[in-house]
Amino acid sequence: MTMNMETKEELNKKSPNTDHDVLETMLTYIGEIGRYQKFLFCVMLPFGLFFAYVYFVQMFVAATPQRYWCHVPELAHLDLELRRNLSAPGAIEGGDWERCSTFQTNWSLVLETMAPPGNDTPTGPCQHGYDFELTDIPYHTVVSERGWVCDKSSYAPMAQSIFFAGSFVGGLLFGWLADRFGRIPALVGSTMIGFVGGVATIYTTGIVDFTIARFLVGMAYDSCFMMIYILVLEYIGPRYRTLAANLSIALFFGAGCVSLPWLALWLADWRALLWATSTPMLIVLAIPFTVPESVRWLVSRGRTNQTIRVFKTFEKINRTQIPQEVLDDFVIASRQTQNQKHSVSALFRSAPLRRMLAYMVAVYMCCALVFDGLVRLSESLGLDFFLTFTLASATEIPSVTLLALVMDRWGRRKLTVMPMGLSGILIGIAAFLPKGVPQTTAAVMARFFINMSYTAAIQWATEMLPTGVRASGSSLVHVSGYVATVLSPFIVFSERYWSSLPLLIMSGLAVLAVGCGLMLPETMGRPMPQTIADGEALVRNYTLCGKIEEIEEDELKEMNKLKEPIM
Repeated sequence: MTMNMETKEELNKKSPNTDHDVLETMLTYIGEIGRYQKFLFCVMLPFGLFFAYVYFVQMFVAATPQRYWCHVPELAHLDLELRRNLSAPGAIEGGDWERCSTFQTNWSLVLETMAPPGNDTPTGPCQHGYDFELTDIPYHTVVSERGWVCDKSSYAPMAQSIFFAGSFVGGLLFGWLADRFGRIPALVGSTMIGFVGGVATIYTTGIVDFTIARFLVGMAYDSCFMMIYILVLEYIGPRYRTLAANLSIALFFGAGCVSLPWLALWLADWRALLWATSTPMLIVLAIPFTVPESVRWLVSRGRTNQTIRVFKTFEKINRTQIPQEVLDDFVIASRQTQNQKHSVSALFRSAPLRRMLAYMVAVYMCCALVFDGLVRLSESLGLDFFLTFTLASATEIPSVTLLALVMDRWGRRKLTVMPMGLSGILIGIAAFLPKGVPQTTAAVMARFFINMSYTAAIQWATEMLPTGVRASGSSLVHVSGYVATVLSPFIVFSERYWSSLPLLIMSGLAVLAVGCGLMLPETMGRPMPQTIADGEALVRNYTLCGKIEEIEEDELKEMNKLKEPIM
């Protein structure tokens, strides 16, 4: 964010209008990006990795090898290619073969002649499982190990849908916990549930316990990163908030995305992969002893003394000092909002915030569908799955880094809407390109722009919501993304009816997101709203064409006085 370059003396002379004004002033005195804030930024690293691993690891745990056929016990001693040629109808012709049926014949006679049965031989479903040729996926996954193909092919996508159902529940639960009990308890709780679910997945034996375990992991998705993301952003000064917000996603989430496929290839064991991505989550147990609770949340709960202790810690580590008169102003402003404990229902009671939330939900759902759809199409673009996933994921780092450099110049609205529009155009073009390098190139370029739009939307939503409902409101927005991603497997599945249909659907969704994004207010250069009145003022002061009016300071103070607390 940009801010007026005022001296500390000028800031000190101002009388605060609201507690968020004082909080921004306090950040100026303790250091907008001091030692403690830099430490907190580094603390985000493991949680950025967890964010990527929780989201994508199931793609590598439950990947489906494309070359498989019915297992025949009598042929088990033969090499794979010979087994396939003898038992899979159509294999001997060199084309595609039947994967879910085999010949009903005397296999002893087949072994004597070493020739496949004739084409007129009756066939039947697989009775003894399947043989998998591990070329495209060079290790056994839960799908190949348990035979989740053919009549059980719905198991893996169903487990993914259950994962997003867990995300829906976890997002609401931990968002509520974060606004009721604090960001730290919500972060610890969500990450620990992710650890339990990940380890439990290793010991599952069937589809029921597997989906239950994935539901638990899904509850951790998003909250295991967004809680510390929100907390750290609230401690970083306006001039550096955009840089910290976007670099944390580019470097930490991006590193997790790029490293995951190669970690899977190196370990070559789906259980070992789950151990490697779940066990490090235990690091969250150290968070209550190293990371302070959000002062904005403490202020919203009237915990003034605890807030001052946190600021004293910042003073000590950053080697700075807050003038006593500024602390006095802070105490006075805090008392004005003491006990104003807003629930997420406050967003729906306020017409401006309700309208803003509806548009943001639409933008976020479209972002989530396009992003997730492009990820899941990695297997069907005509190139190696691991390479395609890596190339697409690698765009996260340069795209979001570029976003961090220009976001405070161009604004959140432009950098959500413009990249979304470009992504939609590229996806529409890709729909009519041949599979392989041409289609993959267009899809990777589209992923570059959707990364920018998705990341800008995350920060944009965080900056529009008042402190008292910021975590629960952000979780509600993100939960809408989980609801949307439940549909992405069906969008990808529509490829069976027309190969271009999934890409055309995603292109249309991008156009819809552009229209909704244009209706939202810009937040660049403005402090985060602390109260419901602050949030309403933000929405009322901006339209499609930009800022139309300034609410006078006295008027804003009067609005805050008249605003009744919403319990």
